Amino acid sequence: MMRRWFIACAGLLAMGVACSLAQAPRPLTDSGEVLVNGQPVHYVIRHLPPSSFPALPPAIAAQLTERGCLIPQTYQARQPENVVRASLERAGSQDWAVLCSVQGTVSLLVFFASAPGAPTVLATAPETERLQPRVVSSDLGFNWGIDPASPARVHEAQIGLQHRPPAPDHDALADSVIDRRTVYHFFTRGQWTLLDMPAD
Repeated sequence: MMRRWFIACAGLLAMGVACSLAQAPRPLTDSGEVLVNGQPVHYVIRHLPPSSFPALPPAIAAQLTERGCLIPQTYQARQPENVVRASLERAGSQDWAVLCSVQGTVSLLVFFASAPGAPTVLATAPETERLQPRVVSSDLGFNWGIDPASPARVHEAQIGLQHRPPAPDHDALADSVIDRRTVYHFFTRGQWTLLDMPAD
């Protein structure tokens, strides 16, 4: 294969055309089939490159690009999503959370402003395990979304707990499956935890 590349590249150079070993850009839409109850069902997952999120700090955008990240979009997306800015480390901090898809695996990464070069991986899953039926199509679509959760939102979500805690002093990260359960990741005392929520 490498020999064929050198032959092809030599031909291009002879015509004055540059070539390199860089891989072709990954398609922004993945599709295929998975088995559901023994039957093949088609799925479609749309992605966006980090460059679609101009508010991302350049250092974080560069890391995502270096990792080969694309940002998967839920099937309900109407605008770019799954890149979040929030005060996740402490009140007033400017932190980021991103769903990063590389070679069919999605990771939930958190970049603290205090250590932007050392993201934390909060969760990971194959993309094909994050699919569910779409309302307007027979295709399956991606169902994993993240959002900032303000202290007020967290406090409201905890209504129904027997011993409801006071509102936290900084944001949590809402980690949701469309039309299903949301869990809230919260950083406190130097570690991540899942906040208690009422049973469904």
